[in-house]
Amino acid sequence: MKQMHFNSMAFAILLGYYVLINLIIYGTMAFDKRAAINQKRRIPEKNFYLMAVLGGGLGGLLAMIFKRHKTRHLDFVLVFTITAILHILLIFLIMGKFIVTFG
Repeated sequence: MKQMHFNSMAFAILLGYYVLINLIIYGTMAFDKRAAINQKRRIPEKNFYLMAVLGGGLGGLLAMIFKRHKTRHLDFVLVFTITAILHILLIFLIMGKFIVTFG
């Protein structure tokens, strides 16, 4: 019978990265919402797309819901949803390949 091994350091790094990128995009969208209300300089949309591709899709979706920001932009809904799903799948792949191993 094979024994299961758990790499806690790799898990902590993975978890830390995704928490950080999602907090960054959430905060950035909250800042941009405030700037929109106050008619101040806005954050370029390409920055939100980049953060979503880097793993912040879930944080972007949460900001859309709780801050009610960019909710009328179907492209943001699609990009944040697709990137969130893809990154969740990537996390499962990484977990199975590097964090939880059998041997």
